[in-house]
Amino acid sequence: MSKAFLDLTQLGMRFPTPQGEFVALKNVDLQIQKGEFISLIGHSGCGKSTVLNLVAGLHMPTDGGVIVDGREVDGPGPERAVVFQNHSLLPWLTVYQNVELAVKQVAKGQSKAQIKQQVEHYLDLIQMAHASDKKPDEISGGMKQRVGIARALALQPKVLLMDEPFGALDALTRARLQDALMEIQAELNNTVIMITHDVDEAVLLSDKIVMMTNGPAATVGEVLNIELPRPRNRVQLADDPTYQKYRQSVLRFLYEKQSKSEGRQPAAAPVAKTA
Repeated sequence: MSKAFLDLTQLGMRFPTPQGEFVALKNVDLQIQKGEFISLIGHSGCGKSTVLNLVAGLHMPTDGGVIVDGREVDGPGPERAVVFQNHSLLPWLTVYQNVELAVKQVAKGQSKAQIKQQVEHYLDLIQMAHASDKKPDEISGGMKQRVGIARALALQPKVLLMDEPFGALDALTRARLQDALMEIQAELNNTVIMITHDVDEAVLLSDKIVMMTNGPAATVGEVLNIELPRPRNRVQLADDPTYQKYRQSVLRFLYEKQSKSEGRQPAAAPVAKTA
């Protein structure tokens, strides 16, 4: 296998508390290739957000390190952009201006016409050109999240980090944004790391699903390679036996970890039907 584009090596995170040191993460090893879509999944408190923050450079690890494209992460950088569940758009700016702000960060020395062209390109990618003059409080939650994604993409990041970006949306809006994300990622070939609690979302979108053990001292429990052809169609996959096999593998892992945390023996994992 070629050298990893994104390499997490013996990554650990410890926090001081009045009761003593708390070990959030321990010995996290993960190698990610350029253009891969990775989902992090696990129970609450398993360190998913901590991993994302360490890759983003928002926190520094107490053990190990993160290498992106041959360079060690020592803080936030323009090659890594984060999309949170809360879109965090600037409410006094229009949709266009929110994206323009990001474009200007990487378009130093370019003309106004060139900047305008780039802003319009990213708005077209997320199908929001029709609302370019709207302010955040004038558009829906799904539209706001689209703009948040466009703003992140406008930074031209090598790595797109997403913390449950669709978790607060209704099912139909979430499905539309999942489809849009697959199309955008296929076009731009970004490396994506996404936190999710949604098993179907993880299987649909991912090349790999990284399943985290419960904390404290959370680590990578299992990595599942999703070998489904792209482009993917959720309707066709619903009855695909390979899709169902992957889905059951993740459910089984989560169910067994939950049983272990509750101090009981795991029974057979429930077979949950797709919506």
